[in-house]
Amino acid sequence: MQVMQNKSPPENSAARSSPPRGPGNTWGGPAHFPQELRQSLRQRAIRLLARREHTRVELARKLAPHGEPEVIETVIAELARAGLQSDARFAESYVRSQAARLGAARLAQTLRTRGVDAALIAAQLESAELPDEMARAAAVWTKKFIAAPADRREWARQARFLQGRGFSSETIGKLLKAAQA
Repeated sequence: MQVMQNKSPPENSAARSSPPRGPGNTWGGPAHFPQELRQSLRQRAIRLLARREHTRVELARKLAPHGEPEVIETVIAELARAGLQSDARFAESYVRSQAARLGAARLAQTLRTRGVDAALIAAQLESAELPDEMARAAAVWTKKFIAAPADRREWARQARFLQGRGFSSETIGKLLKAAQA
């Protein structure tokens, strides 16, 4: 006959480090966040920022499973004050790396979806030293297509490709007409 021993499951270390939840919450608000939770979130955020620039919105989304929204906002604000996180730096980096392949509309849309302010987007697109839209569209088009469109169907296919890359209809029309000539 076997005697069963009562083994308790190992404690979850994550549960010990997070503040109590629910109506009996006694941790006192943002000024009283447990120090180890703040430190853990700060380290996670720094690891993420070491890989690449992130916007405030991206960092908050990636840190959300690991802490409370108030703690996350506090940590992100501290990182921004320390100069470790900057939406402007993210926007500059993104525009510089993607501008050769994408049109202005697509660059702006992507920055908007990542949480960059509209005024900051406009400033970055104006201040970036980019070749004009037509030159970038021509470079993208020649990389993808060998010949000018032979018929309407091919013209529409090439136009859809360029529209997907964020180039304006005006730019696409001029480019494809020049290619046919």
